[in-house]
Amino acid sequence: MHTPPEEDSPTDRRFVPSVELFEHSPTGTFQYYFDTDVFHWSDEMFAIHGYEPGEVVPTLELGMSHFLPELREQAAAYWAEAQLISGPRSTYLTLLDARGAQRQVLIVGDQIQHENAVIGVWGIMIDVTSSVRVDSHRLANEAVAASVLGRGVIEQAKGILIGQTGVTADQAFHLISQRSQDTNRKVTALAREIVDRASSIAGGDDQALRTARTIVESF
Repeated sequence: MHTPPEEDSPTDRRFVPSVELFEHSPTGTFQYYFDTDVFHWSDEMFAIHGYEPGEVVPTLELGMSHFLPELREQAAAYWAEAQLISGPRSTYLTLLDARGAQRQVLIVGDQIQHENAVIGVWGIMIDVTSSVRVDSHRLANEAVAASVLGRGVIEQAKGILIGQTGVTADQAFHLISQRSQDTNRKVTALAREIVDRASSIAGGDDQALRTARTIVESF
């Protein structure tokens, strides 16, 4: 799963994170913006809920109404956390689509931030009905959460390089990827070390690329 496009402008909010989890499971994406109070659903989100694209106007109330009654409190708590707490988080829920079919879904989301301000929430909904047995809920949830957290730490490492040196997002990711290949280490492991040791690293504005390379090669 990817985060919003690196060069996204504040006025272009149509980012759609792609997903490589549960390859054969239908996966929808959604975004919600505080200032407009508007939800954006991908076509797959409509399908998971049993609708044709554009058949209904997506709202928080509509989404909540599809969850089983006994799970709506859990869904509401997840939504509240996603708005207030930074960092990817996941939850496992059951919904009834518009045709009455029960679907097991995993939801993973995070805040949308612009210029250090939280402006909304984005997420993915993975329909794992045909992929996960009822007695495997916990394992499925943990697998997705771990994968998303790995991608989250890569974005944090990129942010550190960008903030401390002024390189672009693409340059930061290239440097991390190249170092990963050179040292035969996983990108997520390298990114984690960059994040953990970020407080002791100092960058130079006039030598952005050289400083960034020094940072990455120090791990």
